[in-house]
Amino acid sequence: MKKYKLIILCTFSIIGLMITSCDPSVEAPGANDSSQVTFLPLITLEGGDVTLDCTTTSYSDPGAVASAGGTEIELFTDVSGKYFGGSSVDGPDSYLVAYSAFNEDDIPATNFRSVLYPECNGDLVTSIAGMYTGLVARNGSSPYSEAGPFIIKDLGDDRYAISDAQGGWYEYGRAIGLAYATPGLVLKANDISANDFTAEGTVATNTFGGVNTFTSLKVDPVAKTLELTVDWSFGFQFVTVFTQTDIYYN
Repeated sequence: MKKYKLIILCTFSIIGLMITSCDPSVEAPGANDSSQVTFLPLITLEGGDVTLDCTTTSYSDPGAVASAGGTEIELFTDVSGKYFGGSSVDGPDSYLVAYSAFNEDDIPATNFRSVLYPECNGDLVTSIAGMYTGLVARNGSSPYSEAGPFIIKDLGDDRYAISDAQGGWYEYGRAIGLAYATPGLVLKANDISANDFTAEGTVATNTFGGVNTFTSLKVDPVAKTLELTVDWSFGFQFVTVFTQTDIYYN
């Protein structure tokens, strides 16, 4: 009986709804609804990725155009240095230039440009600055395939900043990107010919954390290589052979 009554009640409810909907004095649900068209924003880059000359003293961005439905809209630009920080392209680093825009309904669009500002190669006798590829081994393992670019930036006063103290083991070798690089290691060259370097503190690995402690840097000016050794507090030692190169120059 309960099931029968439920069916009857539902039937009367449906019939009542049908009768009501046929009454011309009552508007159907959604009768006053209207449709609007929104044009999605589009960002078009002027040119592509950029590689500068290492002697560059200033950078002028090629720019981009933001539009929605064929009408130009406001464009916002943000610059970030991947390894050494900075909000403008003003020295050796690999930069990400992000362009963003919003249409009238605040729907966003983004586009990106990479800008590589290389460091000029030093002679490895008086300077270790420059652009490098790298082969890195962890705890004596076989090294990952050669990767890069790695930047050793001249900070002045015989001080040098290294873009990734773990030689790209995670960033390139495991291919999980910049969020797992180990930037920030700064070395003071006391005597390059004697492989005498002092680290200005320890550095952490992005995302993972931990403490990376500088052990040694060995310079071979003939082979144009640097062998960097760091110990990570999670029980790993990284040995990276950096080879100086000019393939990243414009």
